[in-house]
Amino acid sequence: MITKVVLAKLSPTMEEGTIVKWSRQEGDAVKVGDVLAEIETDKANMEMEALGAGVLRKILVPAGGKAAVGALIGVIADAGEDVSTVIAGAASPSASPAPAPAAKVAPAAPTAAAPVPKAPVVSSPPGPAPVVPFPAGRVKASPLARAIARRQNISLGSVRGTGPGGRIIKRDIEGYLAVPAAAGGALAAPRSVPTITPGQELPLSSMRRTIARRLSESKFTAPHFYVTVEIDMDAAVSLREQLQQAEEIKVSFNDLVVKACARALTRFPSVNASWAGEKIVTYSEVHVGVAVSIPDGLITPVVRNADRTPLLEISRQIKDLASRARDRKLRPEEFAGSTFTVSNLGMFDVTEFTAIINPPESCILAVASVRRVPVAVGDTVAVGYRMNVTLSSDHRVVDGVLAAQFLAEVRRLLENPAALLVS
Repeated sequence: MITKVVLAKLSPTMEEGTIVKWSRQEGDAVKVGDVLAEIETDKANMEMEALGAGVLRKILVPAGGKAAVGALIGVIADAGEDVSTVIAGAASPSASPAPAPAAKVAPAAPTAAAPVPKAPVVSSPPGPAPVVPFPAGRVKASPLARAIARRQNISLGSVRGTGPGGRIIKRDIEGYLAVPAAAGGALAAPRSVPTITPGQELPLSSMRRTIARRLSESKFTAPHFYVTVEIDMDAAVSLREQLQQAEEIKVSFNDLVVKACARALTRFPSVNASWAGEKIVTYSEVHVGVAVSIPDGLITPVVRNADRTPLLEISRQIKDLASRARDRKLRPEEFAGSTFTVSNLGMFDVTEFTAIINPPESCILAVASVRRVPVAVGDTVAVGYRMNVTLSSDHRVVDGVLAAQFLAEVRRLLENPAALLVS
């Protein structure tokens, strides 16, 4: 029996995918549930499983190649079965090789959507995809090495190859990543940002293309407005230092902000809501997305039921989610379904900024740096810690007074942070 292996829709916003590697090769026996390939989507790397049994008779899109969702990328059949007709049907090129590493650009929040199942699959495709050879390029490298370099924004020209004929292989990229970045100050340029030539055209990754489309829809569909408040962070700084000494856990200011927002959302459920055409949908649960920058864009892993999750557990979850997000190892349900998002640029010495709403949510909080500044204390001037936060709101759902009241609650909680230790 012939089974067509087609590229499944592995995330809600996925339109195409890149074959990072094939786990089975032509001629290998395959049974239902076997991992056939690793696919790079617009959100993460996902394993694609076989839904049919037999022999992998043909790979139509090699490692490093791209294909549209629904495109034919392989054929499974019995060993003696004639698959020529199926292969011949894959005549119109719809797959293309993976682009060279692109420069990192300013991050923007990605979409959050309903979870999708771990997905793999085999079914009849609306359109086939032919064999497309992986480009040799100027530097000799294996397809897997190219895929890893692309994800990490590493220029292959800066990596020494130890494979046959100087070919760059997986261990060369891993060795490059293991070398500490050159010493420098807090503002030293990260090694992962590649050097580009002025005037160079940079191909779009699947993630960047999705970010551009979804954020354009958000910005030009939802009427954004912005409210900024300054928060006294003296007590938060003191609590954070005490927690680090007592618990030996590095609780970040962002962890405190996430918890404060989650608590405030339970008091103002109209902020924990979405516009749905002829109605406004409010959510019974509080799921806070945390924007995480990765080489070719930004992804928003989700802390679920953050209002009921202890602060130290929120801190642990965010560290784990952020680490796996950068490795593109998140499962679909871990970056989908947020009801509110926090975007923090405080680590970059940012005084204030605004963020674009992460659809279908109605609000996103932009968090700036905690700064030591002169503050008035009665008739004298002292030094205190202050932080600006800006709430972007969809005016169809949230009005100005509601936004101000919500921020006042977030400020109250952060200025009295001991309350955040109580689940």
